Amino acid sequence: MNRKTIMLGVAGDSASGKTTITKGIVEALGPENVTAICCDHYHRYNREQRRQMGLSALHPDCNYIQIMEQHFRLLREGQPILKPVYNHATGDFDAPDYIEPTKFIIVEGLLPFHTRLMRLCFDTKVYLDPPDSLRRAWKIKRDTTKRGYTEEQVLRSMAGREDVAPRFIHPQRGYADMIVRFYPPNEDGDPGDNHLNTQLVLLPTLPHPDLTDVLEHGGGGYDAGGYDPGRAAGRPAMRLDLARHEGRPADFLEIDGSVCPEKAEELMSIIRGHLPPNAGLDESRLGRYQFGHEERRSYPLALTQLLIAYQLILTADQIAHATDRAVAPTL
Repeated sequence: MNRKTIMLGVAGDSASGKTTITKGIVEALGPENVTAICCDHYHRYNREQRRQMGLSALHPDCNYIQIMEQHFRLLREGQPILKPVYNHATGDFDAPDYIEPTKFIIVEGLLPFHTRLMRLCFDTKVYLDPPDSLRRAWKIKRDTTKRGYTEEQVLRSMAGREDVAPRFIHPQRGYADMIVRFYPPNEDGDPGDNHLNTQLVLLPTLPHPDLTDVLEHGGGGYDAGGYDPGRAAGRPAMRLDLARHEGRPADFLEIDGSVCPEKAEELMSIIRGHLPPNAGLDESRLGRYQFGHEERRSYPLALTQLLIAYQLILTADQIAHATDRAVAPTL
């Protein structure tokens, strides 16, 4: 496959934070350098047809999987596509968008890792896995304020998806290089609170930066079954541990929402030190998100986006060096 672009895939259930993660990375790398698309627009049927057929939009049979495979491959090769556009306000389709790929491609959605051909197109695969209670609160807020649904309609839609997501959405977690889990420090936490904690599971499928110099060992939060936040009382605000995730060794990076800005900036500086000097990353845009009409900043979100952007920049640098070596004249 001819390499023209660097591709990031962001998968997760509905309202898991995919668009928020993507938006900060786009702004930090520069919109002129990033093409971001949502693969949830590749529906076979409009809303009324799905209702009549009793099918959920999450089901692969409701989506043009083969066209997604073809479009992902074309984008990876630097070729333009005509992307379908699903209108959430009308429940029907608008005219397609002509997409010209840039240096970085971000594909976010429900099913970007569904088939092997789709997964092969991505350099970095991220899965978002917030607790279901938090995700439900996010979905109700988003769909009632931005998509024109009533709360009753949202709840009914979620009830109809309960058997579909575990079959098709959740298994994609097993293909991820990085699993991101935002969660409130307590069960009554505000879903819009900028003090949400973050757990990052960094799988060895990618070379993650060495953070041991600035992070303390969490201690006591892990056992053979994985991470248990409830067992890590009295822990430092940022900590790194080695444990197993679904049978695979992984680094577990925990960042509390209450982490002090100085400590978070120190970690961001360490990560930045692993990047090439011409990375062109605007870190001031990381961690920003909208809560109503207010823009807030979360350092756990900023660090998550930075670690993802790190992988894209590192891949671009490696490809550039490989290209330079390939075209260098022999003496």
